[in-house]
Amino acid sequence: MPRALITGITGQDGSYLAEFLLGKDYQVFGIVRRASTENFARIEHLRDSIELVQADLLDQLSLIEVIERTEPDELYNLAAQSFVPTSWVQPVLTAEFDAVGVTRVLEGIRLVNKRIRFYQASSSEMFGKVREVPQRETTPFYPRSPYGVAKVFGHHITVNYRESYGLFACTGILFNHESPRRGKEFVTRKISDGVARIKLGLGKQLRLGNLGACRDWGFAGDYVRAMWMMLQQPEADDYVIATGEVHSVREFAELAFRHAGLDWREHVVEDKSLLRPAEVDHLVGDPTKARTILGWEPVVHFPELVRMMVDADLALLGGRR
Repeated sequence: MPRALITGITGQDGSYLAEFLLGKDYQVFGIVRRASTENFARIEHLRDSIELVQADLLDQLSLIEVIERTEPDELYNLAAQSFVPTSWVQPVLTAEFDAVGVTRVLEGIRLVNKRIRFYQASSSEMFGKVREVPQRETTPFYPRSPYGVAKVFGHHITVNYRESYGLFACTGILFNHESPRRGKEFVTRKISDGVARIKLGLGKQLRLGNLGACRDWGFAGDYVRAMWMMLQQPEADDYVIATGEVHSVREFAELAFRHAGLDWREHVVEDKSLLRPAEVDHLVGDPTKARTILGWEPVVHFPELVRMMVDADLALLGGRR
């Protein structure tokens, strides 16, 4: 039975990845941080099937001890401070988790067992002020937030350890991927939750920032499958994972409200206070390499994703009334 260790298992991607690996008959270990309040809602249905172990990306020794104890064949580093606006408020902490934290995990692998296959969650935010459209593996990075800058470090240090120490270390440059498990601080879930509240009479307005911002949105369940596929290849490499389609925040909101039988123009308020200090306007990925080498294709497409998220929030809020 193969063994996998996942950092960030309590997050959106971690929960979907754990489900996927259990379906492949893996023994799954998940790293969690000791905290006064714990949120295991996304993995509650998996608690009897996985083993949670305590460690922290800020603590090198704890990572080494967990790697020694769990003896993983594969290690997926999904833990991060992943909310871009927060990275402006806490830039140093973001760098500790998203940049230096990656180095600590790689050092743990190097010191304990170089045969462990490693996946690093890179991000389309690294492209920032894009140098070309669409963005591919060779597109130069131009990050526009402390989060994007930290992710560039994490990406390059992974490549560096692969080339310097011979580690099987992959990066997945994942474009935006959403689901009903997305945190409410992210615009897609903010929209689906807001639509559900308005539909159920729990609210009247939805305040959003840049309606014209464009993203390449996919389904998180499809994207974790790509992570696993990378680690099954004969050689480690880096891959853009994206749908290749671009949609605006306005389009996401319009479709979500329409699915609930509402007119978005009657409820959405554009709030300039929600704009980023430096906006990323047009991210769209070229997944040709992933499709050609990995054989990966997204299964859930944009309209289905929006409907899925609205329906999930309607069910969630409706059940609480």
